[in-house]
Amino acid sequence: MKVKTILVSQPEPKMENSPYSKLIDKEKVKVDFRPFIHVEGVDAKTVRQQKIDLHKFTAIILTSRNAVDHFFRIAEEMRFKVPDSMKYFCQSEAVAYYLQKYVVYRKRKIYVGKMYFPDLVTLFKKYKEEKFLLPSSDVLKPIVPTTLDELGVTWTRAIFYKTVISDLSDLRDVYYDILVFFSPSGIESLLRNFPDFDQKNTRIAVFGNSTVNAATDAGLRIDIKAPMPDTPSMTMALQKYIHEENKK
Repeated sequence: MKVKTILVSQPEPKMENSPYSKLIDKEKVKVDFRPFIHVEGVDAKTVRQQKIDLHKFTAIILTSRNAVDHFFRIAEEMRFKVPDSMKYFCQSEAVAYYLQKYVVYRKRKIYVGKMYFPDLVTLFKKYKEEKFLLPSSDVLKPIVPTTLDELGVTWTRAIFYKTVISDLSDLRDVYYDILVFFSPSGIESLLRNFPDFDQKNTRIAVFGNSTVNAATDAGLRIDIKAPMPDTPSMTMALQKYIHEENKK
């Protein structure tokens, strides 16, 4: 069946020439964006109940821009002046670049991984004497605590924000040819909002093994997967599938 409409379960990219723009132009499809989940910060009182004392830490592990935002929000709420000596371990260049929103980059000790959490292992080994704080959401990828525990570093997890399922009730009678998911939480949101969801001819596109597993466990038929050797990005996987389907 031909593909004309796609719903991506994430916010619309802010850049003008995003890969989705190219997909729209090349394949002549309509792409809508709607976050199936969103983030809500917890308050300072909730953080104190976790027995978190920001003065005790010498280094911060930042895995996302949300972690950056909520660390500095909590620091402000707790009236904690982040010392210039604080070390920042950022999972990727994108996270490190975002850190500039709060600190003068060249005057801080910032260490950057390539993209994935294990990329930071060499840096953690070099600075094992630090006391690490990991600001996170209530949902944390297992590889993060596993990696830190195996290294034997001193670290503490602090839940500074939560992943919340968005209200999608206005989409009940809206049909899309493809639904695109990037996390198990997105799949959970679909089923929580529409417990009677019947896939029928709707194609499901998923990114990452954990999302594949969540979709499979939910009994959904997966039509498009990424990353794959020939389609490392979701937009590439979508374009390949749409090109093949629409020429039939």
